[in-house]
Amino acid sequence: MSENMGSKEIFNITWKLVLTYIIGGLLIVAVYAKTIPIIAKNANAKKMSVLMKMFDGADKVELLSEWTAADHPAEIFKVFGKDGALLGYVVESYGKGYSSFIHTMLAVDKDQKITNISVLGHAETPGLGDVVETPDFQKRFYGKGAANMEIVKSEGTDKIQAVSGATISSRAVVNGQRDGLIELSKVLQNQAGE
Repeated sequence: MSENMGSKEIFNITWKLVLTYIIGGLLIVAVYAKTIPIIAKNANAKKMSVLMKMFDGADKVELLSEWTAADHPAEIFKVFGKDGALLGYVVESYGKGYSSFIHTMLAVDKDQKITNISVLGHAETPGLGDVVETPDFQKRFYGKGAANMEIVKSEGTDKIQAVSGATISSRAVVNGQRDGLIELSKVLQNQAGE
C-alpha cells in the first residue's frame, strides 16, 4: 500500500514540475515577444541618433545599402546637409574582438576617408579592450582609407597602430573599418556603373 502511495506521490510531484516548467516557459516567451520589439526600436533610435551626430550639419540620412559585416546585418547611409548637399557616408560595421563583436559606425567623406568613428557596442575587457572607445585610439583612423586599414605595432606609419595589450580589439576595429570601406567602395562603383 505504501509502495503505491509512493508512486502516486512521485506522479503528483512530476506532474506539478512539468506544469511549472510549461507555465514558466510560456511566461518567458510572452515577455520576450513583448520586449523584443521595444529593444529593437530603442536600438534603432540609438543608431539614428548616432548617425545624425557623425557629421557636423547633418540634416537627413538615407539608406544606401544593406550588407553583412562579420555575420551581422549592417547598413550604409548617405548623409545630407541642410542645403541638401551630400556630406558623406556612414558605414555600420562589426569586427570580431577578444570577447565580443565590436559594433561601430564610421563617417566617411566623399573621398572615402574616415572623418569620425563611433563605437555602438562591445563587451571587450574593461581597462584593455575597451580602449577602442577612446578618442586617442579613434583619431588614428581619421583621414585614412581602406588601403591604410592594417594593424601595426610601430609608430610613424600610415597604417593603424595597435594599442599595447589590446591588439585583438584594435585589430577587430581595423578589420571592421576596412571591410566597411571596401563595401562602400563596391556600392559606389555599382551605382556609378548603372
